[in-house]
Amino acid sequence: MGHCGLPGEIMSKSIPTADLRSFVTYLEQQGELIRVREPVDPCLEITALADRFVKTGEQPALWFENPVRGELSRKRGLETQPLGPDGKPVPLLINLFAGRRRMAWALGCADVAEAVARIREPLAMAPPSGLWDKVRMLGKLKDWGGAVPRTVSQGACQDVVVQGEELQRRGLLDILPVPTTWPGDGGPYITLPLVITRNPENGRRNIGMYRMQVFDGVTTGMHWQVHKTGAAHFAAHEKQGTRMPVCVALGGPPALTYAATAPLPPDIDEALFAGFLTGSPVTMTKAVTCDLEVPANAEFVIEGYVDPGERRMEGDFGDHTGWYSLAEEFPVFHVTAVTSRRNPLYLSTIVGRPPMEDGWLGWATERLFLPLLQVPVPEVVDYHLPVAACFHNLVIVAIRKSYPGHARKVCQALWGTGQIMFSKIIVVVDEDVDVHDTTEVLWRVTGSIDPGRDVFFSEGPIDQLDHATNLACYGGKMGIDATRKLPGEKGFAREWPALVEMDPEVDRGVDERWASLLSHLKGPRP
Repeated sequence: MGHCGLPGEIMSKSIPTADLRSFVTYLEQQGELIRVREPVDPCLEITALADRFVKTGEQPALWFENPVRGELSRKRGLETQPLGPDGKPVPLLINLFAGRRRMAWALGCADVAEAVARIREPLAMAPPSGLWDKVRMLGKLKDWGGAVPRTVSQGACQDVVVQGEELQRRGLLDILPVPTTWPGDGGPYITLPLVITRNPENGRRNIGMYRMQVFDGVTTGMHWQVHKTGAAHFAAHEKQGTRMPVCVALGGPPALTYAATAPLPPDIDEALFAGFLTGSPVTMTKAVTCDLEVPANAEFVIEGYVDPGERRMEGDFGDHTGWYSLAEEFPVFHVTAVTSRRNPLYLSTIVGRPPMEDGWLGWATERLFLPLLQVPVPEVVDYHLPVAACFHNLVIVAIRKSYPGHARKVCQALWGTGQIMFSKIIVVVDEDVDVHDTTEVLWRVTGSIDPGRDVFFSEGPIDQLDHATNLACYGGKMGIDATRKLPGEKGFAREWPALVEMDPEVDRGVDERWASLLSHLKGPRP
């Protein structure tokens, strides 16, 4: 059982986080899961349904009991039916994280604020010494030892093993109901993989999430973007001229799936981070054909390798930007074995034009990493990564402004920190602005800037999926200083006006005298 050990602990202790299936049972008990028993095609039909659910707000997760290839699959040459060890279709789960409550529960918490408080605790133990030094200091917590992954001789993920001639005969698409998510996709894509690699130079493990296009029964693409840790591990193997072992877990502990998406530094183990968040260690076991450890309670594990120097065209793919990322050469993953539980469940997601399920994963990162961001940039009060801007295209940050040019200093600091360096536009507002209230932000920004004075430009690294830059991975950046201007700042010589606000004493009197009338108001107080 996972727990956060903070307010809400009693509820949190009841949230099962050790594996996917127990978590899904919990969701069903809480009314957060819909079972679909009718046959549904994993080619486009499942994702079209999921898209409608996620676009209409916080809707339940969807459990498709009978993913069966139909006419949509046959039109794309996908004829074989994926069947589990029992000879029946493998159920497919989607939209698992698409909601505030479910995202918190996946971390073993009643509310994400509990996990944020856990992260804040060690950050207060010593003077600030750098962002990632603070992350490493999590290990000084008394309960950190309980988060260290533990190893067992064999896990449920190896109840069934398919390798050798059987693997050549059946292949991935005969075993897994891998969806084709959008009409222009280059093929079926595994979209929630936990890709496990080791740095050949120091042995440190990474568990990342990189999409995988299924080319055929025993090969897939491995979409390692240039800035990702998996790509760095592969580059080290290519430098040495050595074959790189890779394992891919599907449907592990929910917190581990989240951790694989989190912007952790290269030397922080995602399994350790997941254990810290939930308060329970992730259980690992040795893979069958690779010298790697995999989550023992995963639903599926795909084992294999990537050869140095080998590339293959991968794509197109309907990406989280809302546009197709075009075909490009990426490394090739060769499958040596597929292991699974006896009655496995396939976990998937759909990305595309926001809002999507990944927006909730991004929201969790936004909240969890605020305390870490405040270490190197302590003047930051809060920040917001709007889902509509695909996380890295826009950052709205509120600061305690102390001196002229302070907003520009913050922009430069953020462009030099972790994965927030990919941000194309940073808007800086004063500390009293609610960065999550779009109306207030637009009012403050448009009323506080002189574009000729307060808009400035830079350039630097850009997310590899960005299609608008002249060069891949490199482009322009824009900062907007929407803070109150101090006397003399950039030539500002006028008096900055006060905000229009009601007298607090009058407000209190109105609250008391007109309580009956005010009770008819809907929503929060303006």
